[in-house]
Amino acid sequence: MRSARVSLLAASAILAATYAAPAMAETPPPPPPNAANCQNTQSFERWLSEFRKEALAAGITRQTVSRVLDDMTLDPSIIARDRKQGFFSQTFTAFSSKLISAGRIKNGQAKLKQHRELFERVEKDYGVPGPVITAFWALESDFGGGMGDQSVLRSLATLSYDCRRGEMFRKEFISALRIVDAGDLQPSEMIGAWAGELGQTQFLPSHYITYGVDYDGDGKRNLLKSVPDVIASTANFIKSLGWRAGEPWIEEVRVPQNLAWEEADLSIQHPRSKWAEWGVKDIHGNPVKRDDLPASLLLPMGRFGPAFLAYPNFQIYPKWNGSLNYCITAAHLATRLEGAPAFSKGNPGEELSFQQAKELQQLLIKRGYMEGEADGKIGAGTRKAVKAAQIKLGLPADSYPTFELLEKLGGRTRRERAEN
Repeated sequence: MRSARVSLLAASAILAATYAAPAMAETPPPPPPNAANCQNTQSFERWLSEFRKEALAAGITRQTVSRVLDDMTLDPSIIARDRKQGFFSQTFTAFSSKLISAGRIKNGQAKLKQHRELFERVEKDYGVPGPVITAFWALESDFGGGMGDQSVLRSLATLSYDCRRGEMFRKEFISALRIVDAGDLQPSEMIGAWAGELGQTQFLPSHYITYGVDYDGDGKRNLLKSVPDVIASTANFIKSLGWRAGEPWIEEVRVPQNLAWEEADLSIQHPRSKWAEWGVKDIHGNPVKRDDLPASLLLPMGRFGPAFLAYPNFQIYPKWNGSLNYCITAAHLATRLEGAPAFSKGNPGEELSFQQAKELQQLLIKRGYMEGEADGKIGAGTRKAVKAAQIKLGLPADSYPTFELLEKLGGRTRRERAEN
């Protein structure tokens, strides 16, 4: 969750504002984390002794428990990474331009050609097109070139012990032990991301156990080295998230100047014919198809930036990764691999800096449009608050934070900023 190669794994600090781990499909959401400054009061050795009993009670064999836990040690650097409060603000266009590179498109198209028969068989079995799988494959690890360099078992032991998200990671640690128990991977092979993801499309261990497929027929599910297993397992996971075979997922469009901007929201769907009636056109200037396929209008940079119609299949993307920037990027990359052109960046105007975004959030909180703390991160909650404020103030409600809104809420004017 990845040219000079800029992957979600290698650029985890840069993408901290938008990155979120893949969702736990078909399981309850993990509990909210404790505060980043929570304190561990129990020794790691005592915790490890208790976890050993927990693993045995969960059905893990004594041999596996001994192989994994006997020499296990804490990695304080993993705790530091998990609690790091660093932040780098990135707009959709900046984020996407880093991740959708010419090299990734070229390599992705080469992979589709190289494994054409495999992708065709996987699509027949799971209903997921090759470009959709390949886009995730590219972004998560550059086709296996950047899967991480951490001991996944040691990382999971450390995160399971830590007070911040221990409950969530204990379940993942048990799943990692099941992978060893099943003979799919040896402990020494389990090298991956610092937060415990494994393989070429960065599966959490619970996903590996639930959705991993032995597609090459060798008796093991190897998502680190076996391309058939990687591709089929990724398709199996995507299918489980609700993929609808034979339907589109995203389409770049052109929007009129007088659209009802409050309708542009991932949570709002209208038949595609309604969008056509409102003047939404495809990239060639023709009205979008007049049918009943539900679609949401996405304006990641506001009404003057790029625009996309997101169809029901797009809903699988937020279940894979909670960042809307990532979701649109991954979905658009899949269309690029099919031959679509780069999206139009439009002319969204001057963007708020991190400090200005934080100031806007403080004003939104002060005026009751949102709760929580001002962290400078323009996520779903902030965009919802921006939309509510825009509607209240009679501004175009495209959910995009602007200087106009900042000033209307009582923030410093541009002249005042320039004078200071």
